[in-house]
Amino acid sequence: MSLRVLVADDAALFRRAISEALASLPEVEVVGTASNGKLALQKTRELKPDLLTLDLEMPEVDGLAVLDALRQNGDKVAVIVVSALTRRGGDLTLRALEKGAFDFITKPDASSAEESRETIRRELAPRLRALAQRLAVRDILRRPSAAPPPPPVAPKPQGTNLDGIAGRMNRLVSPTKPEMVLIGVSTGGPNALSTLLPQIPKDIGVPILITQHMPPVFTQSLADSLATKCSLKVREGAHGETIAPNTVYIAPGGRQMRLADGPVGSRVIQITDDPPENNCRPSVDYLFRSVATHFPGRAMAVILTGMGSDGTLGLRLLKRHGCFVIAQDEASCVVYGMPKAAVDAGVTDAVLPLDAIAARITATVRGGRP
Repeated sequence: MSLRVLVADDAALFRRAISEALASLPEVEVVGTASNGKLALQKTRELKPDLLTLDLEMPEVDGLAVLDALRQNGDKVAVIVVSALTRRGGDLTLRALEKGAFDFITKPDASSAEESRETIRRELAPRLRALAQRLAVRDILRRPSAAPPPPPVAPKPQGTNLDGIAGRMNRLVSPTKPEMVLIGVSTGGPNALSTLLPQIPKDIGVPILITQHMPPVFTQSLADSLATKCSLKVREGAHGETIAPNTVYIAPGGRQMRLADGPVGSRVIQITDDPPENNCRPSVDYLFRSVATHFPGRAMAVILTGMGSDGTLGLRLLKRHGCFVIAQDEASCVVYGMPKAAVDAGVTDAVLPLDAIAARITATVRGGRP
């Protein structure tokens, strides 16, 4: 199935670069361009694209107003935001994601048109693959089901309480109460975190460390946005900072964050410029591995919506020391990539919808595995 795309940007240079990058991808058709938000809405109605790439700062009607209008009109077009790599761009992008944008990329600061085009192509390609898969699943779910009814469930053998046995086995391998919570997340992450973190009580009693795949500047915008929604303290992690209970630390965009031993038994954040892992900086594996190495058996971990498999190798290391792992379920994910990789690798203990994860985190932290 070909993915039909409309490109909206007020700069002719970027319209051309995005259009050429898209045209070079297989199964992608650029059906039109628009130089402002008003034209973008008009052409969305006329051309009915599957995807709109949307600049947020445009004349006539800006990108946020376009998203509002699309939602009000019931348009089903997916939106990938193309944002400036600035603090204002980060703030606007987070608002766009809250309004339903699928994902975002940042405008490249390249020295040539060819380099810009290649950077855009590299950023868009995995997002378009994830979007195409999501649209295909949506189409399948919309079709009338012709499947036969499932066979009746066989009764359990008399005198055997399988649920009780499973519960007792679960308690036998239960770790000690975790002293910190680790979260890895990517595509769909800002909205997932906006749902999850406000449900965690302000006196949870442990620190929470998060790796969200984001570029520089944007993670500060994310931390500020979450801080207004949560009873927990939320901040971007700083090098040398001692972690404290009831505080959320977000890995700075474009850098790596790890946890290390500090003075007198404390635990300190280290921010580094180590290379990307899984093409990501910050990387979930990088954070998870540091905790597995320096604080074995002290954490629980959560893997949320996102593309790729970042986090799975780190979870393998954490599981060796009894770390309890929660994965977000497919139905509540924007992209079921990172959780699926963890589930397929057999390193998860619970697969839960997003709105049930905070309660499980709280119960696990306060009383061991529920």
